[in-house]
Amino acid sequence: MVNMSKIRDWLIPRSTKKTTAKEYAKEKRQFQMAIGKPFITLRIELPKGFEDTKECFMDLQENQEFYEEVLDLVKKNLIYRSRKQKPETNK
Repeated sequence: MVNMSKIRDWLIPRSTKKTTAKEYAKEKRQFQMAIGKPFITLRIELPKGFEDTKECFMDLQENQEFYEEVLDLVKKNLIYRSRKQKPETNK
C-alpha cells in the first residue's frame, strides 16, 4: 500500500534531484501499481534446444492469442492456489 506522502512526491517533487534509471524504474512501477491494476513482468528465455525457432519465439511477445493463453494459465493457477490455501471446514 502506498501512503499519501509518496503520491504527493510523485505529483509534486520536493526537489529537482537527478534519479538513476534504476530508481526511476522502481518509482514508476510503484506509481503504476498504486493507480492501476497490479501486474507482474516475467522474463522468459528461449528454452534449450529451440535455438532454431528464435524468430518464432520473439514473435510470441506481440501474439494476442499467446497472451490470452498465458492469461488463462494465470487465472487457473490463481484459482488453484486460492482453493489450496483455504482451511478445510468439513472435518
